Amino acid sequence: MNALIGRKLGMTQVFDQTGAQVPVTVIQAGPCVVVQRKTLEKDGYEAVQIGYEEQKETRLTRPVAGHFRKGGITPRRVLREVRLEEGGSDTKVGDVFSAEIFEGAGFVDVIATTKGRGFQGVVRRHGMIGGRASHGSGNHRKPGSIGMREHPGRIFKNKRMPGHMGSTQVTTQNLELVQVRKDDNLLLVRGSVPGPKGGIILVRKSIKKASRAS
Repeated sequence: MNALIGRKLGMTQVFDQTGAQVPVTVIQAGPCVVVQRKTLEKDGYEAVQIGYEEQKETRLTRPVAGHFRKGGITPRRVLREVRLEEGGSDTKVGDVFSAEIFEGAGFVDVIATTKGRGFQGVVRRHGMIGGRASHGSGNHRKPGSIGMREHPGRIFKNKRMPGHMGSTQVTTQNLELVQVRKDDNLLLVRGSVPGPKGGIILVRKSIKKASRAS
């Protein structure tokens, strides 16, 4: 297993071996239970569906409740599918994984939904400088001219314009894993973790950066 569902708890600080202060984000990773096992013979690939945080069965639809009942699993609030790494073929329904799987990982990737910012203008959404701030300008935070002349006479697609900002899934890669507190299922990560406090995230071992153990 190389990934777990978790929750972003907030920020704090710890001290490394040299006494330097290190700002970290606290992530509660797991425990996650295997709800469904997908195999190469049946589904064409090796993966597991993991669940996080218990849920009342009365809040589920009948098909979803039957999905949990089939595996004999207590209903879970959040489900995610995770591809299995080599050697994970012995993973089965009902197995429980916690933060200790990240011991020695060194670096992790975090997948989460960013904070929603609603409808924003070009200054905040794209970092444009805007117009002059002098009196009478009338063009302080506007995008400026966006049109064309007779040819081609239209606005090109993907033009940076005002619009909906945030609330999108992003992946932040190669975050340093400072500590793993397996007794509390906590990960202390240095770097920018997307999403609000209390938001659901998916933490996986880094796929680009080698671990300290290697």
